[in-house]
Amino acid sequence: MSKIESKTGQIKQSDEKIYAFLSDFNNFHSLIPADKIKNWESTTDSCQFTVDGIGDAGMRIIERSPNKLIKVASEGKTPINFTLWIQLKSIAEKNTAIKIVIEPQVNAMMMMMVKEHLQSFVDMLIDQVEKLEFS
Repeated sequence: MSKIESKTGQIKQSDEKIYAFLSDFNNFHSLIPADKIKNWESTTDSCQFTVDGIGDAGMRIIERSPNKLIKVASEGKTPINFTLWIQLKSIAEKNTAIKIVIEPQVNAMMMMMVKEHLQSFVDMLIDQVEKLEFS
């Protein structure tokens, strides 16, 4: 299986605050542009939503490593099964690097079809996280 890695982002905040925000799916809705999804429902550990033109999707946090890693898996009627890792690395007291890696469970032919979309998705998430303002 191939993995798709986002660009590395930087956030002017502590890894602790970023981890606290990203390890709760109730906060994820603010990361995805409203014109891309609808019917958002979430708990701390899972979320469900509809992607226009694709259908229903869901995710669940399956592993947490405080201030370092959040591991997410697809759940429910998701069109593509995948595992996603959000990796955090403290560079300084208020400077954290972030990278997102997604591993879709698809064959090589399907990977050629979805790779560009998934690359855009993980890079968009990095862009959105970099825009967040933490108090």
